Amino acid sequence: MFALFFFGLFLEKYIGSRKFLILFLASGIIANVVAVNFYDSSLGASGAIYGVIGALTIIQPSLLVFAFGLPMPIIIASGLWIAGDVLRTFGAFGDTNIGTIAHLSGIVIGFIYGFMLRRKLKISHQNNYVQKIDDKLMRQWEDDFMKRV
Repeated sequence: MFALFFFGLFLEKYIGSRKFLILFLASGIIANVVAVNFYDSSLGASGAIYGVIGALTIIQPSLLVFAFGLPMPIIIASGLWIAGDVLRTFGAFGDTNIGTIAHLSGIVIGFIYGFMLRRKLKISHQNNYVQKIDDKLMRQWEDDFMKRV
């Protein structure tokens, strides 16, 4: 859950506070409207969080995140979260009382908003963050921090 906080901070810094707020509120409200048709009650907060994850997945698919205790690209983590929610929707994990429909609708809204932002901001996947490290700097780091055997 703590990592989700950083997803929001990262996305807000990347797209700006106004666009982030629009995404968060829209995905939360729409997820709630969809989910209330399937459940007795719904809050939509998890749909808003999944909206953030969906938009971040489209904008930066290779962003390395920790999910399920492992580092992986966010596109893989999103796929696993979606698969888990689809299985949970069909009862694979028993009666969990989790609004999986809100999660799934929130991430779909995030995907749609992410595609719109990517087109508007002209973000391409070739512009992903690539850090080039100088060989001399790398050797210095190895000398300072790695023990040679």
